[in-house]
Amino acid sequence: MAHQLVIVLDFGGQYNQLIARRVRECGVYCEVKSYKTPLEEIRALAPVGIIFTGGPNSVYDPASPHIDKAIFDMGIPILGICYGCQLMAWTLGGTVESCVNSEYGKTDTHYDTSSVLFGGIHLPETATSWMSHTDYVSVLPEGFRTTAHTADCPNAAFENTERKLYAVQFHPEVNHTFAGLGMIDSFVKNVCGATGDWTMAGYAKTAIAQIREKVGDGKVLLGLSGGVDSSVAAALVAKAVGSQLTCIFVDHGFMRKNEGDEVEAAFKDSGMHFIRVNAKERFMAKLSGVSDPEQKRKLIGEEFIRTFEDEKKKLGKVDFLVQGTIYPDVIESGAGDAAVIKSHHNVGGLPEDVDFELIEPLRMLFKDEVRKLGTELGLSPVLVWRQPFPGPGLAIRIIGEITDDKLAILQDADLIFRQEIAKAGLDKDINQYFAVLTNIRSVGVMGDARTYDYTIGLRAVTTNDFMTADFARIPFDTLAAAASRIVGEVKNVNRVVYDVTTKPPATIEWE
Repeated sequence: MAHQLVIVLDFGGQYNQLIARRVRECGVYCEVKSYKTPLEEIRALAPVGIIFTGGPNSVYDPASPHIDKAIFDMGIPILGICYGCQLMAWTLGGTVESCVNSEYGKTDTHYDTSSVLFGGIHLPETATSWMSHTDYVSVLPEGFRTTAHTADCPNAAFENTERKLYAVQFHPEVNHTFAGLGMIDSFVKNVCGATGDWTMAGYAKTAIAQIREKVGDGKVLLGLSGGVDSSVAAALVAKAVGSQLTCIFVDHGFMRKNEGDEVEAAFKDSGMHFIRVNAKERFMAKLSGVSDPEQKRKLIGEEFIRTFEDEKKKLGKVDFLVQGTIYPDVIESGAGDAAVIKSHHNVGGLPEDVDFELIEPLRMLFKDEVRKLGTELGLSPVLVWRQPFPGPGLAIRIIGEITDDKLAILQDADLIFRQEIAKAGLDKDINQYFAVLTNIRSVGVMGDARTYDYTIGLRAVTTNDFMTADFARIPFDTLAAAASRIVGEVKNVNRVVYDVTTKPPATIEWE
């Protein structure tokens, strides 16, 4: 049975995938499409609702993303957010102008709680919303009424209930907007009439059927790292095609300490066709002299594929390659018209001449949803809750050129940090934590002698979705214990620092 669908039309903002995630939290399936998607295709998908996203442009600029006015006459409820709010007003005859006073961050917002978006969700008449705009709607289109305002934005929300058109200048999808999820829930259920019956069990069933149909009797190859994404992808594809799947663990040498052996032990007797390839020398040769992080990612991504090709020759004909690409990978690599933040090995590093087709069964899921899927598939909690680890591994946690000595330093420092986090009982509370070997050397004193050694950076974040993140407030005693052990037990390190930057403006990884 097909589930009800809400479509998010992407106009190039950075919160676009987050909107889709919020809709799914409401129990309604959601997909992101480009604003360039033809109306005929949208109509064929039969969505119960459409959400316009934010974006960095001004609607009165002819070069900005626009949309066919006919979309508003399709009878499908539409919610415009930020740029999408301005686009709705502009397209339907309203006026959009540059703000006298732009609004950024938490903003006191006054609501008309008689609106279907704001009523019944315990929203007070004045509450905080998250604003980020330099333009605003100064004159509403005919048939619309204002439902929220701020000191500097007279039309912070507006609606035409007869046409089921709603718009908010602020971002209800971010946690900083009070009752924002409730607003999205009101739109998809009270306006769109969605029943909220989408579940991870249903998603798994649909995904398995789609994989089975796509693969047919073909052979499938999967790169198994032992991380959450690849493990869940392996379990999902195995459910679909069974013995047609071969899992290859490419040990590029950039794993955490002892992790290669741990991965092999976890999967060797799992019933999967498991092959381990020890390829450290091959990867190190490719990365010799390379310091640029983008070049590292591209080279590692390509070498992964080349390694798979070599193994594929031993296996005979292989038709499909499975990758554990997830939504944050896609958005950070530039989905639609969004800006590229950094390329991901799953998205940007593929050479053009591969002779097998990609299957990306997790492409529509966020990290927390991947874990839910893993639980649904019966994966061991040890695998489902494993620390997130990037495909290029420690190669992008070593700033600058990679050497054997630097790898050993980082592996030891990272292990100590993880041990101290676990010892303090924080390993379930912090979503991701790791060490970074900076390319900085500084003066120190050890045993009455001058040293000139490396600085280790420690990074730990809390996050719901890995799209935004805050640094973890680790107790100083825990940080002190980790730092003391690192400088005492790891050679060539004399300084430890803790990263207290949020995402944005920083990313979680340093490279």
